[in-house]
Amino acid sequence: MTTSPFVRRHIGPAETEVARMLDALGVGDLDSLVKATVPDAIRDEDLTLPAPVDETEVIAELRTLAARNRVLTQMIGLGYNDVIVPPVIQRNILENPAWYTAYTPYQPEISQGRLEALLNFQTLVSDLTALPVSGASLLDESTAAAEAMQLCRRAVKGDGAGSSRAGQMSNGTFLVDAETLPQTVAVLQVRAEPLGIAVEVADLSAGLPAGQDFFGVLLQHPGASGVVRDLRPLIDDAHTRGAQVVVAADLLALTLLTPPGELGADIAVGTSQRLGLPMAFGGPHAGYLSVRSGLERSLPGRLVGVSVDADGAPAYRLALQTREQHIRREKATSNICTAQVLLAVLSSTYAVYHGPDGLAAIAQRIHRHASTLAAGLTTGGITVRHSTFFDTVTAVVPGRADAVVAAALRLGINLRRIDADSVAIACDEATTAAHIDAVWQAFGVAGVGASAADRVDDSLPTAVRRTSPYLTHPVFNTHRSETSLLRYLRRLADRDLALDRSMIPLGSCTMKLNATAEMASVTWPEFAGLHPFAPLDQAEGTVALIHDLERWLAEITGYAAVSLQPNAGSQGELAGLLAIRAWHRDRGEAHRTVCLIPSSAHGTNAASAVMAGMRVVVVACDDDGNVDLADLRAKADEHAADLSALMVTYPSTHGVYEEGIRDICAVVHEHGGQVYVDGANLNALVGLAKPGAFGADVSHLNLHKTFCIPHGGGGPGVGPVAVRSHLAPYLPGHPVVPSCGPDGSGPVSGAPWGSAGILQIPWAYIRLMGAAGLRRATEVAVLSANYVARALAPHYPVLYTGRNDFVAHECILDLREITKTTGVTVDDVAKRLIDYGFHAPTMSFPVAGTLMVEPTESEDLAELDRFIAAMVAIKGEIDRVAAGEWPADDSPLRGAPHTAASVSADVWDHPYSREVAAYPLPSLRKDKYWPPVRRIDGAHGDRNLMCSCPPVEDLVG
Repeated sequence: MTTSPFVRRHIGPAETEVARMLDALGVGDLDSLVKATVPDAIRDEDLTLPAPVDETEVIAELRTLAARNRVLTQMIGLGYNDVIVPPVIQRNILENPAWYTAYTPYQPEISQGRLEALLNFQTLVSDLTALPVSGASLLDESTAAAEAMQLCRRAVKGDGAGSSRAGQMSNGTFLVDAETLPQTVAVLQVRAEPLGIAVEVADLSAGLPAGQDFFGVLLQHPGASGVVRDLRPLIDDAHTRGAQVVVAADLLALTLLTPPGELGADIAVGTSQRLGLPMAFGGPHAGYLSVRSGLERSLPGRLVGVSVDADGAPAYRLALQTREQHIRREKATSNICTAQVLLAVLSSTYAVYHGPDGLAAIAQRIHRHASTLAAGLTTGGITVRHSTFFDTVTAVVPGRADAVVAAALRLGINLRRIDADSVAIACDEATTAAHIDAVWQAFGVAGVGASAADRVDDSLPTAVRRTSPYLTHPVFNTHRSETSLLRYLRRLADRDLALDRSMIPLGSCTMKLNATAEMASVTWPEFAGLHPFAPLDQAEGTVALIHDLERWLAEITGYAAVSLQPNAGSQGELAGLLAIRAWHRDRGEAHRTVCLIPSSAHGTNAASAVMAGMRVVVVACDDDGNVDLADLRAKADEHAADLSALMVTYPSTHGVYEEGIRDICAVVHEHGGQVYVDGANLNALVGLAKPGAFGADVSHLNLHKTFCIPHGGGGPGVGPVAVRSHLAPYLPGHPVVPSCGPDGSGPVSGAPWGSAGILQIPWAYIRLMGAAGLRRATEVAVLSANYVARALAPHYPVLYTGRNDFVAHECILDLREITKTTGVTVDDVAKRLIDYGFHAPTMSFPVAGTLMVEPTESEDLAELDRFIAAMVAIKGEIDRVAAGEWPADDSPLRGAPHTAASVSADVWDHPYSREVAAYPLPSLRKDKYWPPVRRIDGAHGDRNLMCSCPPVEDLVG
């Protein structure tokens, strides 16, 4: 087998270690292991990909692609603006594995650094929007608006929102201002239709339409044309008529403009893109959503809150977790499973570095450039459409729009053609006086600079001007020097446990190597500086890379077509189900709305199905964790007339290769349905089997798992959707860039190719690995999982196994009997692992009271053995509890994690020693991670909800 040198670096175990692991399993070689675990009926190892290259070559190829892009001065606007990223932030967060290799902060004791940064983000958003509660980021502005639309509907229906303006039941109309960004309108329409919501776009410049019933209104602030209006009359009128109001607001503009909360809005949405995030051809960027009091428990996505630890010290955690879709399943109101944590951290740090005065100065400079531009155009005899604006000027040039845009292009500037008679020009942080001069030249009014400067009035009318303070917390007013910020970021990173410190053995989440060579090009300006709506001939390199990746992913999965637009796995699920829905509709079978989902499925499956207008019917699993074929046949028979789809994860959520997957697919097809195979576990199939070849019709893929995009502390992710040929016409498209896809079901994200700015990572991974390397990675992932399962089976029962008693790429350790007999819980084991320097495996999913372990192919034998030693030692501690040596409620397991302060306290009144608490294994004396807080009281945080930066006095003492 020919592999590249990189393969040997990506795959942790060396050849000698692989041999030792195989010997421990009693298997002769990797091929024999594959034959013993993967059903013959699905084996398909024919994988045609370009020959692998080494790291030097892949960087050179990326340089060649980057050189095919032309980065011009971007003055297009429409929600995407150029920024200046402070180098200290780029180097120490975006390019720092301590930040980008972290996992979602479900273990908050070892996530205090990024949780603080996220709390800074929530405070930033709440302060700027003047609404008291903000989430820890959403995917982008357009999907945040769609989430807000559903939140409005729930609030008006009185679904626990506590609204005092609930009013009477709406007829299901959501009113959208014509000034709303076109991509947002399109996403709203896509998300509304399956839910029976009518989206009506109307010109609201003269007020709300009379005599019409609607449950919510969306207003853009400033408008897409640049106009800034006093929105109070519209908001007051909407409230009088029993509706909720959403304002899509530019965060940077809110340093100067009256914020949505002070205007009376119920919800604000938008993006933090222009707070230090490159345009990156559309993403990733951190969407935001903030709400008035009373709506916080209906907030979609994640919410960081302040609680206390076991010693009463303040500590951060994710709050109100019962809202999550993996708990509410088909009753969930959102399918959001991730966030844009890394991007939210970048934006919050940008605000920490600049502070309120710095942000206001940047905004004022942008506004002055726009004012100067408008004054010059007016001096030259050109009509400017609006007298009040922030950064965007719309010029009226009857019949000349194309000529003006072309003239600007020749001068290296992209402007936005609105129609044949008007052009929009957006100023941003990178705009200079030279750019303004060039724009004047493009409009044919060169030489107006001196006279225009005398006429500039960059003051905003009192009615729209902000007067309230913001970002008053010390964190936004302290770190002005690079030295200070550098040390602050180091302190935060040191409080976390990320992949750069140790193995993160999370089942289903695939925390594997994010190689530096794969990451290198993300910050290159040739990729990062592209506007998503710029002419595509300026993005030839990126478009070529995208098409390469689409072809390679289609080959790897056995499907006919792939769309990279979904910017999270949950959005890939939705896109796939919408394609199925559209296909049934066009065949005259729109009544097919039943979606069968196994009881073991991830919660996003059920939530996505409901969002796609489907009705969930649960299929049982048998005692071995497989889909119960008899129950599947019975449910398929019962719903044959209206069966739309089956959603099934393969290998199963229980970590085994189900033997009957072809039969499962056949049953659904026989009854007129389509098969959706969740690609969450695709890393156990690559190079061995192809979902599109063994019976599936559609899958989403998690590029932040199988294809090495880092998790970033909980985002960004990319969740492409792959389909067979009959569903290809129904992949997502885009209203601004129609050539990005067929648009059979409309867009599911705001940007044409979603998070295009990080697609270089999976592209590089596939180029570095090649077909043989990808297969080898899968084989070693399966080997590592079985090695861990075999080693731990004498201590913790392995709940499910497949053929020959092997697992797939992960295993489930069953602690339920341990808990029953000793009182030691899965939480105790998870927290005790922190003392051993490990992040816990996945807790209580898919089975309560269990730990799901996924070692991945990237961990070498020494690290696997270190984890095994920790788990075996913990079992020894459990045995001491069982023997009565320690009570369960005063054992090192229940006391975990132990901070340095707790083990060095003057008083130690526990039945176990300080040494057992701190150094349960001798190796920890050489390399010890000290958690910053003890076990956190989650219930306290939910009872006393605090979701913004706490007062400084609360953090002292």
